[in-house]
Amino acid sequence: MSTPYQERPLAAPLLDAATAPFWQAAGEGRLTTRRCTGCGKLHWYPRPVCPFCQGNTQWEALAGEGTIYSVSVTRKAGPIPYAIAYVTLDEDITVLTNIVDCELDGLRIGQRVRVCFKPAQNGASIPMFTPA
Repeated sequence: MSTPYQERPLAAPLLDAATAPFWQAAGEGRLTTRRCTGCGKLHWYPRPVCPFCQGNTQWEALAGEGTIYSVSVTRKAGPIPYAIAYVTLDEDITVLTNIVDCELDGLRIGQRVRVCFKPAQNGASIPMFTPA
């Protein structure tokens, strides 16, 4: 079976004071998250309070490269199939994302990927990943 990637409409992200810097960086083609200033741990998803020690956090740029930890091609959730995956970034955090711009049935665990950005319905850039 062959399942090529097809563009699909992406809902606009919800913006608030805590997420605005993330979406601004994404609009500039940069992937970011937050690191705790107390325990030093990087975490995903970005949030102002550390999920490990409840310390303060600061924004940090990510390289945007990693490997597929788990992947599933969803064919029946709507008219357009898509790949949803957990990607472990080189910074050792795991993100839930879509894999795009490739033959979806060829995706494999351990495959190298890199960040790319797709436009949402409001013009915001959504970080996703594509084979490296």
